[in-house]
Amino acid sequence: AVARITCVAVDEFGYETAPFSFSSDATDENGYFFATLTPPEINDKMQLRECKAFLENSPLEACKVPTDVNKGIRGAILNSHRVLDQRKMRLYWVGPFFYT
Repeated sequence: AVARITCVAVDEFGYETAPFSFSSDATDENGYFFATLTPPEINDKMQLRECKAFLENSPLEACKVPTDVNKGIRGAILNSHRVLDQRKMRLYWVGPFFYT
């Protein structure tokens, strides 16, 4: 499956941009997806805020109807994270999401 991440960016003056959306890579065999949230439109003076993950696409024809379990349709807020110092990144988690 593929997830979509949507974020709002805030510039150095506190103004919000239009939402940015990114698609994740396909989930692995354990159902985990990975998406790098560094769009070229975001510069060093902007910060991503209010990021949410949504169900985007199922690879299975017989299981393509998204459900809102864990806010897979409405969007699950990315707020719980772990810092990976060696990679200079934050690892967020949501879900699990389900198709039926």
